[in-house]
Amino acid sequence: MKLYRAAALGLTAGFLVVGALFLAIPDGVLTLFNRLSGHLGLPEAPPLGHPFFLVLASGYMFLVSLLAWLMFRHPKNRTFPLLLAQGKSATSLLSLVFFIVHRPFLIYLANFFVDGLIAVGVWWISRTGSDGSQ
Repeated sequence: MKLYRAAALGLTAGFLVVGALFLAIPDGVLTLFNRLSGHLGLPEAPPLGHPFFLVLASGYMFLVSLLAWLMFRHPKNRTFPLLLAQGKSATSLLSLVFFIVHRPFLIYLANFFVDGLIAVGVWWISRTGSDGSQ
């Protein structure tokens, strides 16, 4: 139970920081990945297209932060980690599809791995630590 709650609190903090970075310096996040892309032989992603997508991304980061916080506050409720894992799985798989179908941008590939690992981690920890039985 301690590991579950610590992970949930860590996810909450991480999601809030990333969401704040998306909102405060969206070009900085993309610039960082574009700098790395050249070294890996991948094309650079174009600058953000429209502030509306920034609103959606920030709203999503708020939602996953809230789900992680609810995991922390209510560790026996399996609904919150299930929803968080589903959301992270969706963004992970969509990132992979965009990497394959649209353009091989590093930011797509990175998000596939990061969100995929978060989804698997949340699923795993919810199965092993939220009810205190293991």
